[in-house]
Amino acid sequence: MRRLTVVQLLPALHSGGVERSTLEIASALVAAGHRAIVVSAGGRLVEPLLASGGEHLTLDIGRKSLLTLRHVRSLRNLFAEVGADIVHARSRLPAWLGLYAVRNLPPAQRPHWVTTVHGLNSPGRYSAVMTSGERVICVSNSVRDFVQRHYPGVPAERLQVIPRGVDVAQFPRVARNDRRARLAVAAQHPLLGTDAPLLLLPGRGTRLKGHRHALQLLAGLHAAGMPARLWMPGTREPGRETYVAELEAQARALGVADAVLMTAPTSRIAQAYAASELVLQLSDKAEAFGRTVLEALSVGRPVLGWDHGGVGELLAQLQPSGAVAFHDDAALLARAQHLLQHPPSLPPRIPFTLQAMQRDTLQLYTSLAG
Repeated sequence: MRRLTVVQLLPALHSGGVERSTLEIASALVAAGHRAIVVSAGGRLVEPLLASGGEHLTLDIGRKSLLTLRHVRSLRNLFAEVGADIVHARSRLPAWLGLYAVRNLPPAQRPHWVTTVHGLNSPGRYSAVMTSGERVICVSNSVRDFVQRHYPGVPAERLQVIPRGVDVAQFPRVARNDRRARLAVAAQHPLLGTDAPLLLLPGRGTRLKGHRHALQLLAGLHAAGMPARLWMPGTREPGRETYVAELEAQARALGVADAVLMTAPTSRIAQAYAASELVLQLSDKAEAFGRTVLEALSVGRPVLGWDHGGVGELLAQLQPSGAVAFHDDAALLARAQHLLQHPPSLPPRIPFTLQAMQRDTLQLYTSLAG
């Protein structure tokens, strides 16, 4: 097998599922003897990318400005200079720039064009670029169904479902009665204590992540005589101050402020899962996949989430008792009480692994490149 040069395009490398998938594929490429190049505006994940053997070119290809169009030439020159075999776009604006750059190359120098639909973006011409790949990777069956519904002109044979995967070595199973993680978390965050059930809602501080539903659920549990605690790591980030203040005001109004902790993202998310009794996934906007579900179940903690999008798809396959009809807050409270009082049996093995995702993506690259 000859050495491939694969260039991945995305806006930045700060945090998030798209960014993590980019690094995971870059690492797999390098491990297989290929060359992995990532183009983005940079961010805190550049360092681990470089440490894995990948390369990074800093271009602000995600900024919505007419000036960004100048990067079409930069990308075209890059693809030609490195002899790119595959260009893989993971976001809309970088995809438009990359597509024009690829098309401006002579046919003999033109790399293969791959896109991944990571999100259920509003259908339209701007989003349609994510279906332009010679191969269009869909991160779940829900995404494939979405693409086929809204872009019926895309040939079915170009769509390939490659689910995101969890690295079970990073998210090892922890017995429910193992209290070490909870003690460690309580030592760092005394408010969480060790004497009450802990609910965990990891996610960025955006309105779409469902923090308000989690606060209402907590208040309902308290009213029912269950003094649970709620930890929401990821809410406190630069630029999110106004939203966090709104959540704090809601917690005070509901009378649960003393039982809620909102923090910056934690680097020990596996420990956070292990410390909790129930993991929440309450995004108002349907998730394309729902990596949180896999991570929590891999650690051995039940999940409670809305039955829509990728989250509903995963729960249906792995833990049906955790799926609740979208925005049915009464059912959410009742199901939370049941799961806390009667922890469900969880799958002994997670079928969606990081290694499977890396293997299938690299096979797609090599099949395209011949």
